[in-house]
Amino acid sequence: MKFEQALTYDDVLLVPQYSDIESRKEIDIGNALDKKIHLDLPIISAPMDTVTAANMAAVMADHGALGVIHRYGTIEEQCEMVKQAWEHVEYVGAAVGVVGDYLKRASRLYHNGAKVLCIDVAHGHHKLVERAVKSIKELLNDSVHIIAGNIATLEGFNALADWGVDSIRCNIGGGSICSTRVQTGHGVPGLQTIFDCAKSDRSAKIIADGGIRSSGDIVKALAAGADFVMLGSMLAGTDESPGNVITKKSNMKSKVYRGMASKEAQFDWRGEYSSNEGISTTIPYKGSVKNILTDLGKGIKSGLSYSGCRNIKELQENAIFIKQTAAGRVESDTHILKK
Repeated sequence: MKFEQALTYDDVLLVPQYSDIESRKEIDIGNALDKKIHLDLPIISAPMDTVTAANMAAVMADHGALGVIHRYGTIEEQCEMVKQAWEHVEYVGAAVGVVGDYLKRASRLYHNGAKVLCIDVAHGHHKLVERAVKSIKELLNDSVHIIAGNIATLEGFNALADWGVDSIRCNIGGGSICSTRVQTGHGVPGLQTIFDCAKSDRSAKIIADGGIRSSGDIVKALAAGADFVMLGSMLAGTDESPGNVITKKSNMKSKVYRGMASKEAQFDWRGEYSSNEGISTTIPYKGSVKNILTDLGKGIKSGLSYSGCRNIKELQENAIFIKQTAAGRVESDTHILKK
């Protein structure tokens, strides 16, 4: 049996290169989702019930990013969230499943303002996803932008693209509260998935989804071939994420953050659970997501400047990756307080 090496974000660094960029204002980190939607900030918020509802979707769009409203409620509840967000912004996304009311839900969401629909399942390289994509495209034609996933291989990426998916979520099991790899033994390290999918000759966009913990990871994902990144934990715990702020006895504030395949999420959603592939926890309260998005934008621009690149396309054409050792990873991190 042949074993191939697979890399993730901490395994690599980008080599600094000559730059003639005098100001980060010269750098454009925007990217086109399609002919109608251009994101000034290449970030999409995850369709999780502790990450994206109406408030998050509206603020994401205000910052030139995209919010995808979660599907864990009735059609009426989700449509109301879409309408609330759409009152304030030009575009909003919403998630659907692949069984039950998914087609009715997709139609209602679209006609209430969601011009981006995300087919949201754990294993995207599946016949039910193929059926859902083709059914939604037949119903709404090419006027809807379909995001789907998740996949972990070039074969999966090409299949979804051939089915009609416009943007594909790449990575399985890499999220901070996802336990799919532990529970099932399946997955591919996140950055390797991007490297592999970037070899595709299809036109579908690559969304790096899961395992991203910093603006540096975002820069690595973009350099590897991603067009956008999808974030969950980095945006959770904020004013705009759903849920109440919890104040503990120590006066520490927090909010709930949970994987949608966790027992807790599945019980709340459908009254039972099938396979437990996530966890539910609390994370520190972070304040407004606006500050996080601003900082991420600055970090991404700074990253491009170190490679001497003025946009994402230049970064993908000129980036130089090197592998680093475990000791190199320790050195890369702030370590003055570590013993």
